[in-house]
Amino acid sequence: MAYPNPAIGDIVATTLENRSKKAADNVTRNNALLMRLNKRGNTKSFEPISGGRTIWQELRYAQNQTAMWYSGYEVLNIAPSQIMTAAEFPVRQAAAAVSISGLEELMNAGPEQMIDLIEERVTNAEDTLYSLIAQGVYSDGSRPKEIGGMQLLISDSPSTGTVGGIDAATWEFWRNIAFSAMMNGGAPVTSANIRRYMDQVFVQLVRGTDKPDLIVADNNYWLAFNESLQAIQRITDEELAKAGFATVQYMGNIPVVLDGGFQGYTSDPVPIGGCPPNTMYFLNTKYIHYRPHRRRNFAPINPDRFSVNQDATVKLFGWAGNMTVSNRRLQGVLTA
Repeated sequence: MAYPNPAIGDIVATTLENRSKKAADNVTRNNALLMRLNKRGNTKSFEPISGGRTIWQELRYAQNQTAMWYSGYEVLNIAPSQIMTAAEFPVRQAAAAVSISGLEELMNAGPEQMIDLIEERVTNAEDTLYSLIAQGVYSDGSRPKEIGGMQLLISDSPSTGTVGGIDAATWEFWRNIAFSAMMNGGAPVTSANIRRYMDQVFVQLVRGTDKPDLIVADNNYWLAFNESLQAIQRITDEELAKAGFATVQYMGNIPVVLDGGFQGYTSDPVPIGGCPPNTMYFLNTKYIHYRPHRRRNFAPINPDRFSVNQDATVKLFGWAGNMTVSNRRLQGVLTA
């Protein structure tokens, strides 16, 4: 392809191409939930999509109806059982732009200066788009065109609302567990009662050996849980600790991760994200799925854009996909 300005076109394109895989990797490594889903690749928790009008997430909603006790020649039930359906989620898109004007080109005419300028802008676009996706991971999906995150998939009002096209008010199997400190526990969360509240959520999410394998919390609830532990009990998850996450463990081997921290200023263009205030999610990541598009997972969007009435070049950097869930009943949330 011929570029009106070959130097800029090549520099912008190669810089974005070289960094695109790194950007996608950074998103998973720097988000505790996505990092855990990435490790679960063999269970399709981190499964890129390759096309389609929507994202289908297959799920089982009922037991086989033919199971029965019998004796001798008794006739067995061989009627077909309807046990499978699918939740349907929209494909969402996000993008950030890297631009350079003709004047900036002239002011940064040397190759080193040009690369430094583009590198800084690509880094900034990459970080901003990453922040947008990280915010979306915990969103309720109410903002136009955004992905549906934890507040949608694991609701604090689980018997209402439609998720993936399935109405939770109608289908009991499609309701997660929710525990309110005030309504169900009778008092606000403190370091003295948080473990008791966590136990109340946890026991409802255990199905044999199937149980939560990750807990993410905002600043307030993470601090309350951390303060509730004796010093000798403050054991961290080695894998998540090496990745830089602040963690302690619950029930011996379930990491409790601080996923609040500093999330930006209210004046930032990207909404403040992270785990919502006074919230703790109990996640069985076997059934929570991160579904980016194979061709748009922090990748350059071709071709370049050249303004017809401006002396400028623009390159877009994009992402497409959504968060999905295949079992809400084994997910839980502790709120105020």
